[in-house]
Amino acid sequence: MNSSSLQISGLTKRYGDFVALAPTDLEVAKGEFLTLLGPSGSGKTTLLSLIAGLALPDGGRLLIDGQDVTHGAPYERDIGMVFQNYALFPHMTVAENIAFPLKMRNVDAASAKRRAMEALELVRLPHLSQRYPKELSGGQQQRIALARCLVYKPAIVLMDEPLGALDKKLRDQMQLEIKRIHRELGTTIVYVTHDQEEAMTMSDRICLMNQGRVEQLGTPSDLYFRPRTLFVADFLGESNLLAGTVESVEGGEAQVQLAQNGGRALAAVHAPLSAGSKVRVMVRPQNIAVRAGAGDVNAVHGKVLDSMITGSLTKLYVSAPSAGPEPLVMCYPTSSGTAPHAIGDDITLHWSRGDAVAVPEEA
Repeated sequence: MNSSSLQISGLTKRYGDFVALAPTDLEVAKGEFLTLLGPSGSGKTTLLSLIAGLALPDGGRLLIDGQDVTHGAPYERDIGMVFQNYALFPHMTVAENIAFPLKMRNVDAASAKRRAMEALELVRLPHLSQRYPKELSGGQQQRIALARCLVYKPAIVLMDEPLGALDKKLRDQMQLEIKRIHRELGTTIVYVTHDQEEAMTMSDRICLMNQGRVEQLGTPSDLYFRPRTLFVADFLGESNLLAGTVESVEGGEAQVQLAQNGGRALAAVHAPLSAGSKVRVMVRPQNIAVRAGAGDVNAVHGKVLDSMITGSLTKLYVSAPSAGPEPLVMCYPTSSGTAPHAIGDDITLHWSRGDAVAVPEEA
């Protein structure tokens, strides 16, 4: 029995001379929550449209539960879709909206009503069954749209930036709701977003896309801690990227000479590198500490440009010419007992060797 809900082989899409999606391979396991993440124009929405059948590919194959649906119409695919704009019928009650897909599939009225109420229980809104969409909040409407999608139990649920219209508090609540429903049902979900935090919070795996290609595919931890390209290191989360040249590589670790005689760094390697390779050493702000008397390995000397309290974290911006022209950022938990560093202070920043990654420099 095939353990994949979705198999994509060499799928590609062009619009004239523009390549919206380069030949792409992707496999999504049954019950997996996969997020397509990337900036505008990266190809994530094009890929979702091809999976949904809203666009047809110029090459490649697409299988859902082992069935070739490459050129099939949307209704011939066992999928459900949740959109950002809810797309509820204003003249129907909540219960009627949810039962509508079952009615279109010729499910008898009694069964459709029962299953609609089960779906409402799943999203914890059974008390709203007789209301109309205009009487609901945005968060409630989105949960109803999700219930309508799940009621007929499709093999794959596709979500196209479904939380984009909600404010931050509602968005955070809906993230938890969707994760809970995913755990309870074990439904396969392919989710599109440009929000890094949303992708990190919700996904089993993230497919990070750039210029119509898959840049890196892996768990949130893989992409955050083990980026293979400069784009991944720079796109996902805040990072310091120190320019340097590889002196040697041994045992999955590179010794890097930092730019402008800035000392050396020892950094993990997750992409092919050799002596002489131009790299950026990625260090996350939370992995940097102020340490007096640190040596020249995994340390830079600089001057405080600014210090600001952002809430639970205090950020320090440090000019360190040996690490490059951009100021370094470090952060630490905000505490009333910790005095912020004064602008103009000379300090030394240090990080552990396990917290640095050498990423190939891109032309």
